[in-house]
Amino acid sequence: MLEMNHVTKTFGGFKALDDLSMAVPKGAVYGLVGPNGAGKTTAIRHLTGVYRPDSGEITMEGLPVYENTALKERIGYIPDEVFYYPAASLEDMRRFYRRMYKTFDDELFDRLHEVFQLPKKGHIRRFSKGMQKQAAFQLTLCIRPDVLILDEPVDGLDPVMRRQVWNLILSDVAQRQTTVLISSHNLRELEDICDHVGIMDHGKMLLQRSLADMQGATYKVQMVGDVPEGLQVLHENQSGRLKTLVIRGSAEEITQRMQGAGLAYFDILPLSLEEIFIYELGGVNYEVKNMVL
Repeated sequence: MLEMNHVTKTFGGFKALDDLSMAVPKGAVYGLVGPNGAGKTTAIRHLTGVYRPDSGEITMEGLPVYENTALKERIGYIPDEVFYYPAASLEDMRRFYRRMYKTFDDELFDRLHEVFQLPKKGHIRRFSKGMQKQAAFQLTLCIRPDVLILDEPVDGLDPVMRRQVWNLILSDVAQRQTTVLISSHNLRELEDICDHVGIMDHGKMLLQRSLADMQGATYKVQMVGDVPEGLQVLHENQSGRLKTLVIRGSAEEITQRMQGAGLAYFDILPLSLEEIFIYELGGVNYEVKNMVL
């Protein structure tokens, strides 16, 4: 398990992480989401041992990550902006990774070359952004990491390559029980691949649990009539007679109260991860605002 316990980090008076705790179960695909500036990248740099926390601890299987070379060799990390040495080719980076990681799999590298079909010669820095990301996946998957940490991993990839990358990652999870943490703004994609989700805001963890539990705890209800009492309504709007509510609670509890109110019509619908994200961050106060420019 990869854990952060009560981690705080301040940069020049700005508190980037504020008593942040999170737990990524072994073998899980964990989606870390939040608005811009929530602290996701700062959290990731702590999990990979790049930053030392001001307070709190970051552990992998109960051992501290910071300045722990043996643990870091088991972590694969692809940042949002991938770095390559200016004159390095893909073959140069292959040799570099082979020296850095004892687990580097040359046979897998050659097999992945058939998937990504990137030039082995020529400077990687001259590749397009999408090709640089593909190179990062080809190299990182070949170290056979126990933990794979990805920050906006498919940004710049075309739809076919995005699907190919996710298939490779999920195949690795299924075969090797790899633990994967993904930070992304593409909530629709995360909903398809993640089994756990954490929602951050202002350096804090607002909510983390399995995606199934999260989607089973909040519902959208469309109804005609008066709203029954005793429901935890997060958001409400109305179009004509039809009211649309976002309600926190179980489907059974909501159904019982709706049926007991003798409504003319009601329907209970599941929320998408994107809708959960919006309403956990403050409902209507976080929604897109209409403005005349």
